[in-house]
Amino acid sequence: MKKQYFGTDGIRGTVGEYPITPDFMLKLGWAAGRVFADTGDCHNVLIGKDTRISGYMFESALEAGLSAAGVHTQLLGPMPTPGIAYLTRTLRAQAGIVISASHNPYYDNGIKFFSSAGMKLADEIELKIEQYLGLGMSTVKSSKIGRASRARDAVGRYIEFCKSTIPSYMDFSGTKIVVDCAHGSTYHIAPHVFEEVGASVIRIGTHPNGLNINDGFGATRPEQLQQTVVEQQADFGIALDGDGDRVIMVDHKGEVVDGDELLYIITKSRLDAGKLKGPVIGTLMSNLGLEHALSRLGLELKRAAVGDRYVMEMMLKANSLLGGESSGHIICLDRTTTGDGIVSSLQIMAQIWKTGKTLQELKSSMEKYPQILVNVKVGRRVDIDSVDQIQKAKKAIQQELKGTGRVLLRASGTEPLIRVMIEGQNSQQISEMANRLAGEVSNALAL
Repeated sequence: MKKQYFGTDGIRGTVGEYPITPDFMLKLGWAAGRVFADTGDCHNVLIGKDTRISGYMFESALEAGLSAAGVHTQLLGPMPTPGIAYLTRTLRAQAGIVISASHNPYYDNGIKFFSSAGMKLADEIELKIEQYLGLGMSTVKSSKIGRASRARDAVGRYIEFCKSTIPSYMDFSGTKIVVDCAHGSTYHIAPHVFEEVGASVIRIGTHPNGLNINDGFGATRPEQLQQTVVEQQADFGIALDGDGDRVIMVDHKGEVVDGDELLYIITKSRLDAGKLKGPVIGTLMSNLGLEHALSRLGLELKRAAVGDRYVMEMMLKANSLLGGESSGHIICLDRTTTGDGIVSSLQIMAQIWKTGKTLQELKSSMEKYPQILVNVKVGRRVDIDSVDQIQKAKKAIQQELKGTGRVLLRASGTEPLIRVMIEGQNSQQISEMANRLAGEVSNALAL
């Protein structure tokens, strides 16, 4: 069966537009509660959220739906997505619910679930939830209605976990860093983590007002971080996204260090320590430079479809410890069960401490190919593989590259976009090619 609501990263859309509405969230909470009640003895679910103003509304709706299904809830308040995954596992909850649209603007929101193991729900569980969404809603007997409570010390527990992912003897006294929390869910957590391992922290993007999440700050907009690092003469900067599962860093010269480069540095650190197992998992968007740099280390890069769900699936299948995306969503399975921007940053800091090298020096062994990405807005879902005009245009570009680069066309799993990516040796050439191909895609879909 094909899923109607769940995409690659849960259910996401514009607030007020179906299904991102209070009535749907009430029904979703009930449907999920019915599934959880059917499949487990411990009917206890955690709910956390980022800092969007709509999070209050959806938190209440989900809580009511779960209670109607007889499921108890613990409310975490603002909490990073990886923090919710961690707490779901360690508090022995049956599931965790995240209210967030990640790197999207405040007027979007979404829902994603974690299993009791702190991982994304299996497809069959999501399908069962959707089946209940098609039924009429009912309420358990009054004596069976679920109770809601606020989780105690959730923030403190998660801070201690993050710190535990690097050795306690590593002291970062004398290290000056800039931390950008995107006015998102890490605003009250990330600065404390880095300060408690000894670093001097300059905070930006730490004043959420419900409307400013990801607005000019964070992993998708690192310009403020770059400027602040240079002005403050910091050693490096860390930019997290709105829900804290992504990280982009900036070196002391203000140059961005993206997810591919961070994954390379972490991989090299594990290799040097003799603790690397299996291949490294990237995506179709991972830079050719990462593939070549890993090859020089004698390592294989396997490419999954874009999306942390698919990266994780391939990691488990290939018995891999490390995987990630160019966007900065990095999974260290030897540390945690999902992408975690704070934990990933700490792994980089540990390698800086061990080697005595700067962030710029650590990334220098990997030479990135120029990569151009153009987004084409679309009004409907479309199977681009079946559109002859698009496929012919793609083939023509591939022939022009003559094996020196890559062409990738894919539909976004979270936004109404077709992503056109071209990678090659000449940035001017591939930029012209990408814009030309994007025009062909736009024209074809306008017919």
